Amino acid sequence: MNNINRTATRRLAASSLAILLSVCGAMSRAADSSAPPAMPAMTAPPAGVYHIDKSHASLQLRVNHLGFSTYTTRFSRFDATLTFDPNNIPASKLVATVDTASLEMDAAPAMCTDIVKGPQFLDTKKFPKIVFRSEKIRMTGAKSFEILGTLDLHGVPRPLVLTGTYNGGYPGMPDMDPHARIGFSAHGTFKRSDFGMGYGVPAPGTTMGVGDLIDVSIEVEFNGPPLATAAGKSH
Repeated sequence: MNNINRTATRRLAASSLAILLSVCGAMSRAADSSAPPAMPAMTAPPAGVYHIDKSHASLQLRVNHLGFSTYTTRFSRFDATLTFDPNNIPASKLVATVDTASLEMDAAPAMCTDIVKGPQFLDTKKFPKIVFRSEKIRMTGAKSFEILGTLDLHGVPRPLVLTGTYNGGYPGMPDMDPHARIGFSAHGTFKRSDFGMGYGVPAPGTTMGVGDLIDVSIEVEFNGPPLATAAGKSH
């Protein structure tokens, strides 16, 4: 009797496995038939003038606060124009502007916001724009580079070096993104006291105040020339 039961159990298990495999196969075929077509291979973006895609860009600042934390803030309004050739990155030219009044200090007391935007720091009424202009680009790797330029901040122009990475791009996609698109990551640091903003810098040997060193982090995409087959269309 036990042998009969074991044989019946094996047959039932084999039958169940066969049904399960058949169902899985049918589901897989159905999924394959409804899957979207594979994306076409992307070629390099064209050389030309590119403008910042403000919906895919961020400009963050970090600074030490009393030695207790690294406070992070950001500018919400900025613009940039880039002349770019993926085959000759060192020939690129960048001009970027930042609206100083757009500094965002989430949940900060009004007193702190007034100080940072007032004469002791940014003095946004007197200096409404920050401007960075590239002067030279030096490659440090296949897609990494240094941008040597001038930062005009608080009415003081000084040299600034940004380290950057070209993250790639494409010439566009018909009916989806019919303009060329390229993306970059960049980082840099500067001392705010070098630009006449020494208010609140901690005394030597202490951290009581707001740090002098400003850390800048940039993530940005640019839109460029339209696809030849999509001239006149907009994203």
